[in-house]
Amino acid sequence: MVTVSSWRELDEAINEAGRSAGALPAHSTLVFRGLARSTYSHVSGLARLKGDYAALEAHLLRNFRKYAHRQAPGPAIWDWLALGQHHGLPTRLLDWTFSPLVALHFATASWPGEDAVLLTVDCAAAHRLLPDPLRACLDTEGALVFTTEMLAKVAADLACFDGLSGGRPFLAFFEPPSLDERVINQSSVLSALSEPTFQLEQWLREHSGLARAWLIPAGVKTEIRQRLDQANITERVLLPGLGGLADWLRRYYSPCDIESGTDDGGASMAGRRNHVSG
Repeated sequence: MVTVSSWRELDEAINEAGRSAGALPAHSTLVFRGLARSTYSHVSGLARLKGDYAALEAHLLRNFRKYAHRQAPGPAIWDWLALGQHHGLPTRLLDWTFSPLVALHFATASWPGEDAVLLTVDCAAAHRLLPDPLRACLDTEGALVFTTEMLAKVAADLACFDGLSGGRPFLAFFEPPSLDERVINQSSVLSALSEPTFQLEQWLREHSGLARAWLIPAGVKTEIRQRLDQANITERVLLPGLGGLADWLRRYYSPCDIESGTDDGGASMAGRRNHVSG
């Protein structure tokens, strides 16, 4: 974790991380998550249920599909997982974005007096560690991340996905279907670990060379927030609709009193109102 002292320093550090990943500037292999408080953790919504939460995963998804049958996100289980995550269902997924500015929005839109964190992972490097069938699927398509259709070709359900690990949990990134403008405007990416009880922070400890994190002190957080607002990286754009508009107005007129945010940080497809502060 590197502490930054200004917007300029963070911007240069992000650009350097992109260059270090070895990708062309227009084709970055980095994905980002922003945490509004440095005390927050990268724990899935499913794990936040506590107890034997892994045993609840299939029940949650089955009943979500049953009662949300009027929705048609796509035929694959991965489409339904993305839809559930989109609406705040506890899943093993975590929200990411290809845009560091989007991640920084979620890191700075709440808790102005608290330090924030920006995390990035090189998803191309992470995917080089995937089991052979998944890696072959990416290579065949020439893709950086999976689509839900690509994942379904190799793993039709979560049991098949988990069974590919061979006892060594892996991390896969995929783009959700374009469920609405939030997904599109946030440049959303989702991650799935092959073991629901194995959390991202454990994976990061075992693969520290694939990730970078920056601690953003409260004072720098204020500077970054001002930059983002000037660039129109706001709730009105990232959370289109009346909810996002209300969130933006609330923050605009009470900038020193926004103390609620997503419980897991990150670029959240569900929006701030669908989460409880952690």
